Amino acid sequence: MYMEDDIAMKELILSEDKYKMNWVEGTTEWGTVKCKKELDVDVDSKRNGDIVSERYTFTNNSKRDVFTSLTDIGIYTPFNDDYVDAQTCLRYRCHTHICCGDDVSYIMAYRMGGEPPHLGLILTTGALSGYSVERNKERMSNDRGDFILHPAPFSLAPGESYSLEWVLFPFKEQNDFYKKAKKYCRHFIEVDAENYVLFEGENINVSVMPAFEYKCENVEILENGTPIKPEFKQNKIIINKPAERIGELKFDIIVEGVRTYCRLLIQPELSKLVRARCHFIVDKQQYNNAKSHLDGDYLIYDNEEKHMFYAPENDYNAGRERVGMGILLAKYLQGADDEMVDKSLRKYAAFVGRELVNEQTGEVYNDYMRDNSYKRLYNAPWFALFYSELYMLYRDRKYLTSACRIMQYYYSNGGGKFYAIELPILTMTNALKEAGMTQELAQMTEYFKKHADFMLEMGTEYPKSEVNYEQSIVAPAAQILEETYLLTGDEKYLEGIELQKKVLELFNGKQPDYHLNEVAIRHWDGYWFGKRRLYGDTFVHYWSTLTGIVYNYYANITGQKIYAKKAEKSLRAVLSMFYPDGSATCAFVYPVTVNGEKAHYADAYANDQDWGLYSALRYLK
Repeated sequence: MYMEDDIAMKELILSEDKYKMNWVEGTTEWGTVKCKKELDVDVDSKRNGDIVSERYTFTNNSKRDVFTSLTDIGIYTPFNDDYVDAQTCLRYRCHTHICCGDDVSYIMAYRMGGEPPHLGLILTTGALSGYSVERNKERMSNDRGDFILHPAPFSLAPGESYSLEWVLFPFKEQNDFYKKAKKYCRHFIEVDAENYVLFEGENINVSVMPAFEYKCENVEILENGTPIKPEFKQNKIIINKPAERIGELKFDIIVEGVRTYCRLLIQPELSKLVRARCHFIVDKQQYNNAKSHLDGDYLIYDNEEKHMFYAPENDYNAGRERVGMGILLAKYLQGADDEMVDKSLRKYAAFVGRELVNEQTGEVYNDYMRDNSYKRLYNAPWFALFYSELYMLYRDRKYLTSACRIMQYYYSNGGGKFYAIELPILTMTNALKEAGMTQELAQMTEYFKKHADFMLEMGTEYPKSEVNYEQSIVAPAAQILEETYLLTGDEKYLEGIELQKKVLELFNGKQPDYHLNEVAIRHWDGYWFGKRRLYGDTFVHYWSTLTGIVYNYYANITGQKIYAKKAEKSLRAVLSMFYPDGSATCAFVYPVTVNGEKAHYADAYANDQDWGLYSALRYLK
């Protein structure tokens, strides 16, 4: 491991790394500290082979007591986490999974290609309670930014000091990380929950596993500030109780004075959540104006100002991802008798056929009034899925005819080499089988097989798309291979599935927080789809379900139950974007601040998030 000096760490290369990846790279140097002028800062860094120990000591240099707030102190830790191109990313970039869990805080940084060594950080002294990012806006969606770690607030009398210490170390895989974290941090506490998003009436099951000896009388658990009694089983502390109250639950965990947390969310049962959301869309997000071409469309809703919104900018327009609202309603009605929603959906379908889709040629338009001045291949499979779900609802073959024409148009325009999100392979072919449309089934099957063959050939040679490299490039590759395997039974796709899954799961975090656990790293959607137009980690974002879908198929194909559980956690996590009254948010921007602007908020726009609820309705059992 090499560093240019003991304070500003400009380079960190692990000795066993054949690629000689530099794990440290950002705009601001590693170890830079920003804090109140009343505090003196002393930084000490030591290394022993591949192990780096750092200590940051803050001393009150004033004549009065100093009290800090969360963002008063920031320590820059710019892990090399950005998107250049796939091949560079797989070898020379890392996914940075951050857990600011007070006394138990850590970072798992995985090389994006999955090949060890990876880099871990474990806090050994002090407490961290949040992180911020500073981003290069010129790089738009391709720069995750420099990470800034925030110590938990503290107070110092004149001349008094407070220290943070951590250790950086290489690790091979997740179990190895935890083994080494417990070695370097003797007060480490591992926390995990059976589910992080639960439905009302389900059972909460949280396991707390200290790496040190403790006395039961020195264990304290607070549920939203109120003490509760845990259970003790072997060396585990168990929180086991019914999920009785809808809303967020934060369990503060204190063992022998060591403090950390677990954060859960309780939602209404899925059927109630879906119904409320569908009714909200009908009541608040369908535009009704017979004089307008927009009549019948489902639009963005501003939860702050309580009105619909449209703009011709791509991610605020009348088409594209917002078709997810129509798809959700079509799926909901397949299991519900709801006249009001049915009437609304029929009006929306008429709008789509009039303004967004040429049902004769299969062309899908980017915006209403059949505006295709911006051509986008992503759009076509989504509307083919919409028409397929309409067929499953109404059993009218005209919808499948339209879906097939859309896919014909899509593949005639280069779709066979495109990493499409939610390509409706099984939905369409199953519907075509049921409808007895054998000729169309044969044609679609051939299209899908050729598409999967291309994905098999490409492997991890992912092309750039709207983002240079991202979870929603890898996930479609995996899903296309999985669905084609399930369609054809051809085992040649199995090896490709395995390869894609291994790369995909590195995007997902394991932290004990419903925002983060089995949630894929995405860090730009709040800017493109939100009201506040703020870049930053979007935990959670609805396309995180793509990974859950891949896990679900993988579990069914291989019989590996662990992936069924991972799928469930991933699919449930996205449900935090929906509220019991049917309102919703398009993104939760997770960092404390982004470029100095306050964050950690749910964006006010309900925009494109309904894909997440559709996936939950389809895949959660």
